[in-house]
Amino acid sequence: MPQVSVVMPVYNGQRYLAEAIESILTQSCADFELIIVDDGSGDNSAAIIRAYAERDERIRFFQHERNRGRADAMNTGIAAAESQYITRMDCDDVSLPERLEKQVAFLESNPGIGALGACGKFMNRDLATLRHDFIVPTQHALIALQHFLGYGFIGATVLYRRDCLIAVGGYEPGRRYVDDLELMSRLLDQTPIRLANLPDILYLYRRHDQLKFRDPNSGPHIEGKKLKRRDLQRLGFAEPEATMGRLPDLRRDRRLSWAARRAGKQDLKRLIDGLIERSWVEPGDRATLEAEMNDILEHTSPRLWQMFCHWRRHHFGGNPLLDNQGQNQDGLNC
Repeated sequence: MPQVSVVMPVYNGQRYLAEAIESILTQSCADFELIIVDDGSGDNSAAIIRAYAERDERIRFFQHERNRGRADAMNTGIAAAESQYITRMDCDDVSLPERLEKQVAFLESNPGIGALGACGKFMNRDLATLRHDFIVPTQHALIALQHFLGYGFIGATVLYRRDCLIAVGGYEPGRRYVDDLELMSRLLDQTPIRLANLPDILYLYRRHDQLKFRDPNSGPHIEGKKLKRRDLQRLGFAEPEATMGRLPDLRRDRRLSWAARRAGKQDLKRLIDGLIERSWVEPGDRATLEAEMNDILEHTSPRLWQMFCHWRRHHFGGNPLLDNQGQNQDGLNC
């Protein structure tokens, strides 16, 4: 029985498919099976997969007669998987050679972690030009927080323990968009799973559909909002729409007014309370989350305020103008 099952869903992926397959076949960890599911492709994908499967016995090939979507293709692969660890590999991306070896070694040494991702790089189509590094948080609490604020993980990098996936029934059948986010929200809500990301860059993500994700009328954007609304309601937000409108402004490259920061702080405090009450994180994670909240708020404050906070910490480690909780009269942390 192989140690890792890598599931690769394919739909009309002939252009980059060989490169994606090769990136798995040349992994430094050789104890794996590569399950490739052709999801009703109309191009030459099936022929490419068959040619590889004939040459390498680690490849197992499955086909859908019609296109059913990535979630269904993943479930086909998960059902066929024979390993204790299961991960995804997109048919247009590249896994760096030590990806599986490093992830398996971490999970073997950390039995309390149920799923492990890694950092990556956003690349252009030719993989020759770096758009930017895709750095994700390494700690469980921050991954759960970033589920609402940005990106807690890169879906295709996550290596799951088999029993965690089986516990929630795998991917949501028939889902076409944000399938990784939906799976992760169920894992957080329905299981005691603990998550982690390696700080290593182990994946090259080919971002050739960037405009689709920026379009507010696109399927991924609409489904992502529905998912976030559902999860905020689970965490006790009575008016999730208002919070959803404010959360994007908490990104660290934005400068907010005092009123907007105050509202953002209330949203973050309620979010932290909800994560703990719903058991998405442990009560002991509160200090980590509050420190992250304060850091986010500081980085969205006016530049002069940031300079003052930095000066205060550097010279005094505190400020007599602030109360014992490090807050000014407006209740904003420094």
